[in-house]
Amino acid sequence: MRLDLMTVVGILAGMAVVIAGIATSGSLMLFWNLPSVLITVCGSFTALLIKFNFDQIKKVLVTTKMAFTTSPTERTELVERFSWLAKKARREGLLALEDEINEEEDLFFAKGMQMMVDAMEPELIREILETDISQTQRRHELGQDVFNTWALLAPAFGMIGTLIGLIQMLSKLDDPSALGPSMAVALLTTFYGALLANLIFIPIVGKLGLKSDEELLGKKIIIEGIIGIQSGMNPRILDEKLKAFLPPDARNAEGTQEGGPAINAAG
Repeated sequence: MRLDLMTVVGILAGMAVVIAGIATSGSLMLFWNLPSVLITVCGSFTALLIKFNFDQIKKVLVTTKMAFTTSPTERTELVERFSWLAKKARREGLLALEDEINEEEDLFFAKGMQMMVDAMEPELIREILETDISQTQRRHELGQDVFNTWALLAPAFGMIGTLIGLIQMLSKLDDPSALGPSMAVALLTTFYGALLANLIFIPIVGKLGLKSDEELLGKKIIIEGIIGIQSGMNPRILDEKLKAFLPPDARNAEGTQEGGPAINAAG
């Protein structure tokens, strides 16, 4: 795993643009109000706790790492790895791949290889691994659902804070000089809600979706590769089959197939 700089840079750059825009037109302190922060952030989070249970929230904290990290493993490396494994299995037999299992960092990959070496039926291997993929997909969808819900709740609680501020402002109609500052404070919660939803939560939903699609596609390559080796498919045919999962510009790329580098676990 390594840090996904694009996510971090995007958030920091977005905040910098907003702060710079505020700083060039007025005081930054005009845009800070603790009660507004509490209503927008804490209020929307408490609403999340109504929809999701505590265990689901904890799982989402783990899933969120996907948005801020990237796996060094790419689909091209997976295809190259299976090409090498298929040739080794054809020369030395499936049992020769047992040593590769202990060195494998990706638990999904290692699980599939172990079932392959144990000579399980291809249909059963596929069924087990596809069930694993389904559970992974459900976990990823939960993470996206949480942030998507939060993206809806934050502006809503921002509007609630604005209504609270307007009520307080209207109670001071006998003092016209207080109306302007009170209105400014009232609008801050709407500002916070819109900022959180559009700069953080909605982009994170999109990033989690992209990372999930990439991870699940990698797992599908693993399934097809393992089933192909276990069924004795010709290494060249297997290589062409797996290359169908690659983008067109990567299908003709020359890869190193003299060794089998371990595949790191996906985010």
